[in-house]
Amino acid sequence: MLKLEQISKQYDNKVVLDNISLEINKGEIVSLLGQSGSGKTTLLNIILGLTKMDKGRIIFDNENLTNVKMKDRGFNIVFQDYALFPHLNAYDNIVYGLKNKRGLVTEEELKEYINFLELKPHLNKKISELSGGQKQRVALARTLVMKPKLLLLDEPLSALDGVIKESIKERIKSIAKEFQLTTIIVTHDPEEALTLSDKILIINQGSISQFGTPHEIIHQPKNEFVKGFILKQLQIKRQNIFHLFGEQYA
Repeated sequence: MLKLEQISKQYDNKVVLDNISLEINKGEIVSLLGQSGSGKTTLLNIILGLTKMDKGRIIFDNENLTNVKMKDRGFNIVFQDYALFPHLNAYDNIVYGLKNKRGLVTEEELKEYINFLELKPHLNKKISELSGGQKQRVALARTLVMKPKLLLLDEPLSALDGVIKESIKERIKSIAKEFQLTTIIVTHDPEEALTLSDKILIINQGSISQFGTPHEIIHQPKNEFVKGFILKQLQIKRQNIFHLFGEQYA
C-alpha cells in the first residue's frame, strides 16, 4: 500500500500542493486528473522522488520513504515522450537498465515480458521504425524488466489515437492485474481516467476535489468543480459516458 500523508509543496510562495493525503492499495490503477497547472505532475514527481516536498510523508509497504533517494525507492516511470534511445534497437532499449542490475531478471522472465507485450517481431527494429503504440510498449517493457515496486505513467496515451490508444489501455490494465503492480497515471483527459482507472484523484489548484471510483465521481460528484470538469469543461464523448455510467449522464 502507498500512503501519502499531508503532502505540501510551494514554488516561489505559490502553493502547488496543499495537504494531499490518500491511500492506494496494491495492484490498483489510480489516475491523477486535473487541468494544466493543477499540481498533478508535481505530485507524481514527489512520489517518484524527483521533486522534494516541503511537508508530509510517503509510506510504502509500511516503510517511510520520505527522505529516501529516487534511485533507492524502487519506483519506475514511463515518460510522456517514452525517452527511448534512438541509436539502440528495441531489444537494447528494453535491457538497457539491466546492465548495472545483473541477475535482476532471468532470461525466461525477460522473454515473458517481451511476449506479454507482443514485442518479439520488433526487437531488432530501430526506434524510428516503430509506431507510437510499439514505442509505448517498448517503454513499458523497459520499465517492467526492472521489476518496479510502483509504476508511474506520465500522460501515457496523449500521443496515441483510436485503436492504438485502446490497445495500450488494455495493456496497462493487464500489467496491473498480471503483476499486481500498483500504477499511478497522470492525465488531463477525464475519458482516459474514467475508462482506465480503479480510482481517480481529481486535483484542483493543488487540493483534492475528490478521490473515488469512476462510478462515485460520475454519480456522486462532491462539488460543482468535479461535475463541471468531468462533464462540461473537457466535453467527454456522450456515448462513452452512456456506455459506462448510464443514461443519466449521457
